[in-house]
Amino acid sequence: MRVAIALTIAGCSDKGRPMTTLAPKSDLAQWIQNLYIDVTLWDALVFIIVVTAFVLALFVFSTRVGEAAPATTASSDLGLEIAWTLGPVLILLMITIPTIRTIFRSQPAVAPTGALEIKVVAHQWWWEFDYPDGAKASNELHIPVNRPIRLSLESADVIHSFWVPQLGGKRDVVPGQINELTFIANVVGMYPGQCAEFCGLSHANMRFRTFVDSPDDFAKWDRDQLAGPVATPASDQLASDGAKVFADSPCTTCHMIQGISKGYIGPDLTHFGSRTTLAAGVLKNTPENVAKWIEDPQEIKPGANMPPLLLPGPKLDALVAYLESLK
Repeated sequence: MRVAIALTIAGCSDKGRPMTTLAPKSDLAQWIQNLYIDVTLWDALVFIIVVTAFVLALFVFSTRVGEAAPATTASSDLGLEIAWTLGPVLILLMITIPTIRTIFRSQPAVAPTGALEIKVVAHQWWWEFDYPDGAKASNELHIPVNRPIRLSLESADVIHSFWVPQLGGKRDVVPGQINELTFIANVVGMYPGQCAEFCGLSHANMRFRTFVDSPDDFAKWDRDQLAGPVATPASDQLASDGAKVFADSPCTTCHMIQGISKGYIGPDLTHFGSRTTLAAGVLKNTPENVAKWIEDPQEIKPGANMPPLLLPGPKLDALVAYLESLK
């Protein structure tokens, strides 16, 4: 039975369904799937027993009109009572014990040897990732494959929930409390995540992406994050004009660009141009979408703290060019 269920799940391709929980890509996700299969098997056993008892009671042990009821003894009644008491207790134990074991495996008291420890801060409605060497990222988490990852989850405002279905481990992010999540991703790729706890008007728009990189690719990404933004080429007049627009705009109050602005309210824009998405995973990072976002953030993400800048066309084009140049 276990083999049949596993083969059925394996046959469910995750293409086109990236938020599936049935295509584990980490040790934690595999533990959760194994637990799911175990619970399903026990549930199936209970179902079979109940249906069998119902059929026997209805067609074998029931009495007809005019028939005498079968004789019973106290000892037989006692045996049945013991059976239907101990049976459910044992089944509950077989479900509870592996469930508790899986929960504790996902948050060991001590980080595994060689673990990469990353601080995750949830905001309304975006994600901040702080690495131990000083690298920062927003809405796109990069981790190396086959290395223990220890996430320290904090909230800057209300209750959120960190969830990457294919990597497993839905974990609440609670104000004033640090929750932890430990796993090892074992397949290179991109895995979408989502806040899984209603947190306000744009809860559904609080998305992020987790990139599981090869060790070399992760090392390169980390070096790039530690470096400042690539200098705008002197030949790119539009981007150069955009740098001036940015410096004179309210953007500097909320957003940091290393060596240029010290904002801390919104996502760090130092390497904005290298990201695949914007607005916390809602839009692909293209010049057209960046312009739409700057013009009217509320239309795309209701309740967002970012106000519309109301820039005239030339200044908007220049600002978009500058932001896209930040690699």
